[in-house]
Amino acid sequence: MTRSRKTARGGFNLVEALVATMILAGSVLTLGAIGTNALSGTRLHRHYETAAALIDRQLSLIDLLGVTEFIQAGQMEGLFEEFEPGYHWRVTTEYQGVDALYLVTITMSWAEGNRPYSVMVQTMLNGTGTVVDTSTDTAEPQTP
Repeated sequence: MTRSRKTARGGFNLVEALVATMILAGSVLTLGAIGTNALSGTRLHRHYETAAALIDRQLSLIDLLGVTEFIQAGQMEGLFEEFEPGYHWRVTTEYQGVDALYLVTITMSWAEGNRPYSVMVQTMLNGTGTVVDTSTDTAEPQTP
């Protein structure tokens, strides 16, 4: 009785290797896309944080000067060029008819690529500022 032995060949055939390569490539591309989206979201979030900080800066200035002084200064819009991609701000005020109360609206806008973005904040401020006039008359009284 003779038995014929089949030779056992180990390894993968070509079809199995191609399928495994395709699955691996698809996984790598998916992970790359997830990473790219995460970075884009982080960059956009950084722009929103910068816009909020600049709005806070403008509101602090308006509160310091007072709304009426700010209006009299005449600059109701401008551009922060020192921050990329360039943030344009616009202030509108509306007198509320009560004491010196104003509704102050600040809109901060910027463009990322071809898409415009903006943040708008509204708050109520007193029309008078918090700047204290520290100038005093230092002339000594004359004694006869």
